Amino acid sequence: MSEDQVNAMTTQQQQQLPVPESSHCAMSLSATLKRPASPSFENGDQPVRKRLKEEADKASIVEQDAEKSQDARMVDELALELQCGCCSELVYNPVLVLPCQHFFCGSCCVLWVRNGGTNCPACRGVSSLVTPFRAIQPLLDTLLRLAPEKTRAAGERAQADEVYRHGSSLRIPSPKEPSPEPTINVNADLAQPCPNCPPGNPHGWRCPHPIPDPAADPDNAWHLDDGIPPGHGQCGHCENLLALEAPLTTKCDLCKVVFCGINIPGRCSAVPLALQHPQGLANVGDLIESAEVYESFDGNTYEVDILFDYLRTQNKLPRQIYREIITHTLAQPRGLQPFLESDAFLDVHGGVLDAIPQGPFNRICRVCAAEALLWGLKDWWIRERQKGHLDTAILGRPDCPDGNACQRQKETAHAKEFNHIISPPQSSPPPNASLPISAPPEGAVPLLASSSVDDVEHLILPQPSSGSMTSQQRASALSYLLNSTNLDEPEALHRAIARRLQSSSPDLRDAIDALAS
Repeated sequence: MSEDQVNAMTTQQQQQLPVPESSHCAMSLSATLKRPASPSFENGDQPVRKRLKEEADKASIVEQDAEKSQDARMVDELALELQCGCCSELVYNPVLVLPCQHFFCGSCCVLWVRNGGTNCPACRGVSSLVTPFRAIQPLLDTLLRLAPEKTRAAGERAQADEVYRHGSSLRIPSPKEPSPEPTINVNADLAQPCPNCPPGNPHGWRCPHPIPDPAADPDNAWHLDDGIPPGHGQCGHCENLLALEAPLTTKCDLCKVVFCGINIPGRCSAVPLALQHPQGLANVGDLIESAEVYESFDGNTYEVDILFDYLRTQNKLPRQIYREIITHTLAQPRGLQPFLESDAFLDVHGGVLDAIPQGPFNRICRVCAAEALLWGLKDWWIRERQKGHLDTAILGRPDCPDGNACQRQKETAHAKEFNHIISPPQSSPPPNASLPISAPPEGAVPLLASSSVDDVEHLILPQPSSGSMTSQQRASALSYLLNSTNLDEPEALHRAIARRLQSSSPDLRDAIDALAS
């Protein structure tokens, strides 16, 4: 066998031998590790540009969200800086407190002053003036344009506008004098000196009958069991002792109660009639809570609701109503006497007054002013309705046959159907027909009529007294009735009678016929 045949047989045997498993794994791994062709090699450049654009858009959106988040955070921080220090809301109609320069809502500052505030609500520093903060208003307007959701509610703005008028300035009252130190172990049975009793008191007037101080002079202390000390009285509001002759002491001319004018300014005083504030009736809400208002309308709650709606619409305050009632009452012939004789006044002061006061009436206290308001409120409402400001559906209701005395006006359905606010009938003067007169004296000149014949149509002539009349008296009376002095000639007499008989008054014609016959 040749060498070539041996090599061929060896090669054939090697090809028939099985391949080891490790060799298969190596071949499979090499096939897996082959890198696929690049997409850009297969599909060109278009997918790459699209992917880059999408990535750029995503980046832009992220940047925009970041900017919006930053803007929102800036708006929130700015709104926080522009908060009112009282209500903790975005300031509305801002005002600046001087000299500390803190700012607040105008309405918040007004309410602060009304409730007794005499300094800045933020720093409690002494303040004297509140002015509109116009410099900050453009910043507020810009903020609300960027974030309109931060605008205060319409109802809140309307209430704030009722309290504070935009653009107006305020003056903060000076702090009140501190209250005196409380007296320890004060004997309630002994009278304490009034504010004018101590020498050198800050009121500029010394009481001529000073009350001894029980602490300094116990031997001469005044016992309250012996009554009020001479020259003194008790204030009708604070109930402290006062000097009757002091310049600040005032007295209500209606109830005769005296007031010190010192302890509580504005309340411990009786002021002129038209300047007083009714006690406990500062706004419409106080009227709503007052049971006396419903009593004055005989329990007609429907009409009272119409009244309250009218007061809110017309912005009427109880003090304005009180002034109009007082002005109208003083213009009447009897003045305040009907009020002083009413049950409303006597029920309050019946135990104090010995008799009904007769005037003159110059000053009034807060309690009497409130009673006058409640007493005249219904009549004021009758006069106010005649101004025509109410809806025609309300004014067009028919009057109830029973009028103001109707027992069913407390029923809502009946009150809606009929009107119970009816003016009282005007009292007519008594007729003079029964009053006798005598004939005009001799030679009397007849009174010349200042009006036409028609004006004496309803004239009621008094009947002449019994007894005979002389011809001269008859002629004088006839001259008076005919309003003519030239009655000597018969023709003139007949013309005068014919002219006067044209009147349609039968009484006048009968009197002329009786005298001419």
